[in-house]
Amino acid sequence: MNYLKYKLEIMVALVVIGSTLCAAQNPEDCSKVPDYNKLKQALTSAVKEGKGANGGLGNQEWGSVVNRDGIVCAVVFTGPNRGAEWPGSRLISAEKANTANAFSTDNFALSTGNIYSAAQPGSSLYSIVSGPNPATAFAGDPQKFGQSDDPLVGKPIGGVIVFGGGLALYDKQGKIVGALGVSGDTSCADHVV
Repeated sequence: MNYLKYKLEIMVALVVIGSTLCAAQNPEDCSKVPDYNKLKQALTSAVKEGKGANGGLGNQEWGSVVNRDGIVCAVVFTGPNRGAEWPGSRLISAEKANTANAFSTDNFALSTGNIYSAAQPGSSLYSIVSGPNPATAFAGDPQKFGQSDDPLVGKPIGGVIVFGGGLALYDKQGKIVGALGVSGDTSCADHVV
């Protein structure tokens, strides 16, 4: 009987310790990456249409930010409404952010554009491309797309995409805190925004 009591006490202790560790590493913490308002302002001021464009087609763009755990923290668009951007680019921007975050470290930043050539047939990362988490990607009210309560926010997007436009984000000490993904124009234009 003492053996069972001892075993139960150890299991309870492990649960308490595990809960404490999980709370300390809150995966939903987005405090280290740009919030909705900062992302919206920065991306809207960077994207130019027509003659002032950054190259490419001069399209409006979608932008997404994930934290280090790959949780979407913000999704924005730059046009006057969500219909001014390519609808498919919302999800692509989130996947770009996820990819840049997933393959970068404190001392090694790998943008999504850098992965493209290695993902081609016969190269070292051939077949690395994967789809997003369907439970996250295809859920929610489209009226909220690009708003502060976008259905992607607070969820892991997953997926690996190799179009240019995904960049890791670092704090002032050089520690990776997450990543940014931009989509809606050519990959080269997305990458320079």
